[in-house]
Amino acid sequence: MNKEHTTAGLNITREQMIELLNEDLAGEYQAIIAYTVYSQVLKGAAYTDIARELEVHAGEELAHAIKIAKQIDYLGGMPGVMPKPVKTSSDAVTMLRADLENERVTVGRYRERIRQAEAMGEFALSETLRAIIVQEQEHEIDLAAALGIDVPPAKEPTHKSGRNPAKNNHASRNAPLL
Repeated sequence: MNKEHTTAGLNITREQMIELLNEDLAGEYQAIIAYTVYSQVLKGAAYTDIARELEVHAGEELAHAIKIAKQIDYLGGMPGVMPKPVKTSSDAVTMLRADLENERVTVGRYRERIRQAEAMGEFALSETLRAIIVQEQEHEIDLAAALGIDVPPAKEPTHKSGRNPAKNNHASRNAPLL
């Protein structure tokens, strides 16, 4: 990618990457908690297979958290310990939609993180994130199927300015997401 065509927020420092990865780690903790709880409180024959799949998702999210924490440590940071808030509900559809929304946000964040890692020359980090994003997209597919809907597009993160820089940069619209 040509340097003059990079998107805002792409060129970041190690310290900024550590901060962003800690936000991602908080999202992984959130997912572990949500999938653990949801897998146990979904009731009824219609949700038996889904609940079992959510248990598998919880284990995969734990593996993601460990990989992210390892990358934070490698970059010289301290992995955070606080999860993002977990939405709970007594309604199964509400829980599944909350999980799907979290996965959409996560996929968007990891797409951005991959671009940032590559701009930093941190190719092992970008490969680690690619492996994680594959499973996150599988989670989206499972959740969308459980809800009987198509997988919505990833939710690209907005920056502190409130805008998505990728939408304002001609080169980024044509660049592959992964």
